[in-house]
Amino acid sequence: APMDYSTSLLRLTFLALGAALVLIVARSAFRLPLAIDAPAASFLHGAGGCTRFSPWACRSPRTEKSTPRRPSHESDVPRHPLDPLTVTEVSRARDLLRAHPPFASAPSALAVHALALDEPDKPAVRRWRKGAHALPPRRAVAVVRFQGESHVLALDLTAGKVAPLPVPASGYPTMTMDEQTALCAAPFSDPAFNATIRRRGVRLDDVACLPISLGWYGPEEDGGRRLIKSQCYSTEGTANFYMRPIEGLTVLVDMDTGKVVHISDRGAGIPIPAAKNTDYRGAANDDDDGTDRFGYQTVRAPSMEPAPEGPGFQIEDGHTVRWAGWEFHLKADARAGLIVSRATVQDPATGARREVIYKGMASELFVPYMDPTEAWYFKTYMDAGEYGFGLQAMPLVPLNDCPRHARYMDGVFVAADGRPYVRENMICVFERYAGDIAWRHSESPITGMDVRESRPKVTLVARMAASVANYDYIVDWEFQTDGLIRIKVRRPQNVGILMVKGTPYSHMNQVRRNEEMHGTLLSENVIGVIHDHYVTFRLDMDVDGADNSFVRVDMARQDTAPGESPRRSYLKATRHVASTEKDARVRLKLYEPAEFHVINPTKKTRVGNPVGYKVVPAGTAGSLLDPEDPPQKRGAFTNNQVKRLPTTRVKSGPVGCSCTRAKGRTRWVRGRTGTVRSRTRTWCCGTRWGSTTSLVRRTSPSCPLCRPASTSSRSTSSRATPSSSSGPPWRRTSPSVPLLPETMHQDTCVLEDNPRAHWAVARG
Repeated sequence: APMDYSTSLLRLTFLALGAALVLIVARSAFRLPLAIDAPAASFLHGAGGCTRFSPWACRSPRTEKSTPRRPSHESDVPRHPLDPLTVTEVSRARDLLRAHPPFASAPSALAVHALALDEPDKPAVRRWRKGAHALPPRRAVAVVRFQGESHVLALDLTAGKVAPLPVPASGYPTMTMDEQTALCAAPFSDPAFNATIRRRGVRLDDVACLPISLGWYGPEEDGGRRLIKSQCYSTEGTANFYMRPIEGLTVLVDMDTGKVVHISDRGAGIPIPAAKNTDYRGAANDDDDGTDRFGYQTVRAPSMEPAPEGPGFQIEDGHTVRWAGWEFHLKADARAGLIVSRATVQDPATGARREVIYKGMASELFVPYMDPTEAWYFKTYMDAGEYGFGLQAMPLVPLNDCPRHARYMDGVFVAADGRPYVRENMICVFERYAGDIAWRHSESPITGMDVRESRPKVTLVARMAASVANYDYIVDWEFQTDGLIRIKVRRPQNVGILMVKGTPYSHMNQVRRNEEMHGTLLSENVIGVIHDHYVTFRLDMDVDGADNSFVRVDMARQDTAPGESPRRSYLKATRHVASTEKDARVRLKLYEPAEFHVINPTKKTRVGNPVGYKVVPAGTAGSLLDPEDPPQKRGAFTNNQVKRLPTTRVKSGPVGCSCTRAKGRTRWVRGRTGTVRSRTRTWCCGTRWGSTTSLVRRTSPSCPLCRPASTSSRSTSSRATPSSSSGPPWRRTSPSVPLLPETMHQDTCVLEDNPRAHWAVARG
C-alpha cells in the first residue's frame, strides 16, 4: 500500500508538470490573455487586444511593439508653386553644381551653405490655381563656398542650367551644420589649447567648445580670412555645461582650414562654477522616491484627446492647411524656420476667398550682449543669418511640445556636401482650446433681459522650436476664427538656459563698490550678462489684393474751445498715408501713441471705410546702442520698430544672404521718394523676444460691423444644453462665426475706427 501511494503521488506530480508545460506552450502559441478577466478580443488579431471593446489601459503584446515608419520623402513631388525643394530636387541641384565649372575640377572641395527654392514672381503665384494651371518652372538659388571664395548661383532644375548671381560685397554665408560640428572639435587639434585646458585643471574629456560668431569690427580683425571664435565649458557632472564656463578662454579659429589662429586666456583666476543643481533633465532632479528635489509641483498635463471625428483642420498636398475658413501654405525653411504664404480667409457671407498675407516669416534675430570686455564684446549674434533658424530647429516632442491631436511636417534641408537630409517633426499644426473666451456678453438684471452669450476661443497653431545653442525659441503662428493672426516668439517660463559669465565672486559682499559687472550675480561664481533679443518679422501683406497702402493713425490730445463742452480735452485720431519709404518708418513712443494699418484703398466696407488689417507690435524694444557701434550698424534694422519697403527680388533677411561677419549699414532708408502703395511689404522690427505681434482684421465689405450673432449652434448660450455626443466645445463652433470687432489686452485693440462699435456689437 505505501508503494502504491508513492507511485500515485509521483504520477500525479508528473501529470501536473505536464499540464503546466502544455499550458505554457499553448499560451505562447495562441497568445492567451494575461489575466482571466482580459477581454475575448485579446485572442484575436496579432496587433494585440486594444480594440474598441477593450479597457482604456489595454496594452499590446511586447512582441508586436514597433515604431511607425517615417516617410522617406523620396517620392515627394511639388504640388504648389511655393512648395520647398524635394529630396529629388536637392539631389538634382547637387549634380548640377558639381558638374558646373569651376566646381567640376574638384567637386569634393565644394561646400553648399544654402539651397532653397527660387520662388516664382509674385503675380505668377497669385494667378496660379490648382488643376487649372501647370506649376511654374522649378528653380533654386544656391550659396556655396569653393576654394576660399563665395558664390551665389541660380539653378534651373528643369533645363539643367546654372548661372552666377551677384555676390554680396561683405560677409560670409550661413554656417552649415557640418561646419559647426567640425568647429566644435577644431580647438582640440591644437597642442597649445590642450595644454591651456590642463593648466586650468580640467580633463580634456570633460570639455565642450562652441563656435561663436565674431560680428564685424573692421578689416584689421580678420586680415581677409574667414574666422570664428570658440569658447569652452566643462561638462563634468551635468548636461547643462552652459552653467560651467571656462571663463576668459577664447580661441580664434580659421573656418576654412580648421586651424587655431590665436588663444587668449584671461581667466586663470576665475573658478569654474560648480555643477551642483545645474542639470535640467527631469531624471537628474528626482530623489529616490520620485519627487523633485527642488520642490517644484509635478502636475499631469490635461488630456488633449481629439474629437471623435478627428481634428478640425486638413493638410492637403503636404503643405496646404485648411481650417475654419482659413487656407494657407506652410513650409519649413533653413533660415526662417517656418514660412506662412498665401493666407486667405473665406468671407462668411459670400463664400469668396479673400487674401490677407502673401508671405510671412521671421527674418532675423539680433542678440547683442552688453559686456565690452575682451571675452564678450563680440557676442552680438544674428541667429537666423549666421546659424540658420530652421537649421537649428529640433524635432518636436509629441505630447510635450505639441498636443495629442497635432499633425507634423518635416523639413528637407541640404548638407554641406549637397546631399539632402530630413529634419523630422520640425513643424506641428494643432487646434488650441485652453478654456479662453472668444466673445461674450451678459445683460445686467436691471434690463429685465436674461441674456448670457458666450463663445469658446478656438485657434489653429502652426509651431516650430529652434534650439540655437543655449536658447530655445518657440515660434507660433496662431489663426483665429475672427480673422485675427498672432505671431508669438517666446520661451516657456523656467525653460531654456542663460549664457553666463564666470566670476571669482560667490556673494555680493565681495563685489567692490561701483564695480561694473555687466550683469547680475545669479549664483556662486556665475553672472547673468545683460543682453537683448530683437526678433524681426517680414510680413508681405496682400489685403484683398496686392494694391495696399500703409497708414499711420496718430493719437493726440485735442483741447476743446472755451464754452464748447464741459470737457476740456479729448483724444483725436489723425490718419497719414505713407507716400515714401521714409514716411513709413515707425519709432514707437509711449506718449505719442499711434496705430498702423495696412489697407486696400480700392476696396471699401459697407459704410465706406477702406478694408485693412492693423499691425500691432507687442513687447517692442528700441536699441540703446550708439548708431556707429559696429553691432548696431549690422543691426540697423532695429532702429525702427516698423518699416514699409517696396517688394524686391531679395529673398533673404534684412542683413542679406551673407550675414556672417557682414559690415551692415548705418541707415536702411535714405528718404527715397515715390509711392509705397503698390507691391509693398512690411518689416516689423524691434520686437522683443517673448512678445506677440498681431494682425488684427478690420471690417470687410460683406461683413457688416453690427452684424447680429446667429442663434444657431455657432453661439453657446447659458441656457443651451449640448448633447454629450456633439463633441468638445470647439467642434460645436461653426467655422462661419461672424467676424466681429474685438477688444484685446495689451497687444491688440478695437478693430474698427467707429467709436460706437462696441455698443453696436453688444446690442446685436
